[in-house]
Amino acid sequence: MTLTVWHNPRCSKSRGALEILDRAGVAYQVRRYLDDPPSVAELEALLDKLAHEPRQMMRTNEALYRELGLDETSADRATLIRAMAEHPRLIERPILICGTRAVVGRPSDRIATFLQELD
Repeated sequence: MTLTVWHNPRCSKSRGALEILDRAGVAYQVRRYLDDPPSVAELEALLDKLAHEPRQMMRTNEALYRELGLDETSADRATLIRAMAEHPRLIERPILICGTRAVVGRPSDRIATFLQELD
C-alpha cells in the first residue's frame, strides 16, 4: 500500500514529518497540496478516513479562515469543505494517508503511532 503525505515544504512540521518517515525507512509519495489542491470529493473521502469534522483538519488560526467567515457557527460542512478545496492553505499539515486510514501529523508523535498501526 502506498503512503501519501500532503506536504507543504515551507512548513517545519511538514518537513519534520518527512524526516521521521525517512529515518524510519518508510517509502512514501509527496503531494504538494498547495500546488495540487484536493477536490471536494477528495476532501470528503479524507475526512471519512480521518473520522474528523472539517474544522478538525483546518488551520483555524489563519487570517483567511476569519476573512471568509468560516469561524461563524453558521458555516456548514459543505461550506467548510468547499473553502478548503478553493483555499488549500486552510488545510492542516502534514496529513499522512495510507489505504483507508489517515492522520494529521500534529503533534508529530501521531506519525509514529500511525506507522505502528499500519503494520
